[in-house]
Amino acid sequence: MNDPFPPRLVFDDDCGFCTWCVEYAAARGEFELVGFSDLSPDQLARLPDEYESCFHLLTQEQVYSCGEVLEEVALRLETPERLAALAFRKLPNHETLREQGYRLVADNRVLAGKVVRKEPSARTRES
Repeated sequence: MNDPFPPRLVFDDDCGFCTWCVEYAAARGEFELVGFSDLSPDQLARLPDEYESCFHLLTQEQVYSCGEVLEEVALRLETPERLAALAFRKLPNHETLREQGYRLVADNRVLAGKVVRKEPSARTRES
């Protein structure tokens, strides 16, 4: 990555579904992956108090959290997901729908992890 401050996806690195999601994004876009267990003090200071309740995207200018991360990440990809995110933004109340959808999946990530998952990085380091 040539960017001195690449967008950083912050995630629960003890969650197989979360790990799969961020690796999917990183394979299709320019992101640095940072697990909760690897946060620097500076990164941690930029996050909300309840940071462990969702994904975050740290850019030089802003911090995105929860469903907003999914939308912002999709907009940074050169894949069909980008077009879907652009279309989704045109829906009335898309922010509410986005956050409700995010929370539904996040609260059921154990179930989602039965469909797609990757060995969590925090666990592979412990081995």
